[in-house]
Amino acid sequence: MTEWLLGHEATVRLGIFLGVLAAMACWEWAAPRRRLTLPKPGRWAGNLGLVILDTIVLRLLFPAAALGMAAFAARQGWGVFNYFAAPSWLAIVICVVVLDFAIYLQHVMFHAVPLLWRLHRVHHADLDFDVTTGLRFHPFEIVLSTLIKFAVIAVLGPPLIAVMIFEVLLNAGAMFTHGNVRLPLGLDRLLRALVVTPDMHRVHHSVEEQETNSNFGFNLSLWDRLFGTYRAQPAAGHQAMTIGIRTFRDPRLCARLPGMLRIPFLGRGPDYAINRRGRS
Repeated sequence: MTEWLLGHEATVRLGIFLGVLAAMACWEWAAPRRRLTLPKPGRWAGNLGLVILDTIVLRLLFPAAALGMAAFAARQGWGVFNYFAAPSWLAIVICVVVLDFAIYLQHVMFHAVPLLWRLHRVHHADLDFDVTTGLRFHPFEIVLSTLIKFAVIAVLGPPLIAVMIFEVLLNAGAMFTHGNVRLPLGLDRLLRALVVTPDMHRVHHSVEEQETNSNFGFNLSLWDRLFGTYRAQPAAGHQAMTIGIRTFRDPRLCARLPGMLRIPFLGRGPDYAINRRGRS
């Protein structure tokens, strides 16, 4: 099983990625939540171009990816679950939940530290909110996020199948939670008791500082509730709220690949970094 996972990791993840992307694109076409402000072809070209660049960078730097790190930790005997025996099902559940919590903490950190926020605001500078928003991250942020993930894997010593499940959930969840899709309000309330929904995460992409610094979860919604970062709805409502960052409104910068790569190096202030909350 270990050899099969290591040999087919890229193929499995690519197949699921394309399937979820196609499904979300069809859902957005059939039942959009908001009217987009920019033409979709040009904006998607920029966002998906960034995805391709990120993928190339990661495969060059970390060809074995997270599964390779888990296999290396197992060979070295690193991590809690390589030291203490536990039933496979329990190890898988605990590791997936802990990795999800680590992503929540990492997300908060990228909002709290001004230098990291400069990288992360590439994601927030999208002037619209749809499935491709969940995929646009600066290559420097992607590399740093991968190193953080590797550190968590080294400490946990998770089974390879747990890492594969988490990677698939993280990628598919990012596309779902950023979907420009309409869910019945009753179903949305039911789902967000456990998982992050598009309406819940859309609040996080508001230009309003207090809303940007809320709803940090990617998959499980309980972290925001536990740590007081949950906000149910945007003050202006989902139709009227403004998406993005106040200081980055030029489509040539926010929706084209060369402009997105420049965003971390522009401006003097950290915009909405958490440690500036309430300041003028």
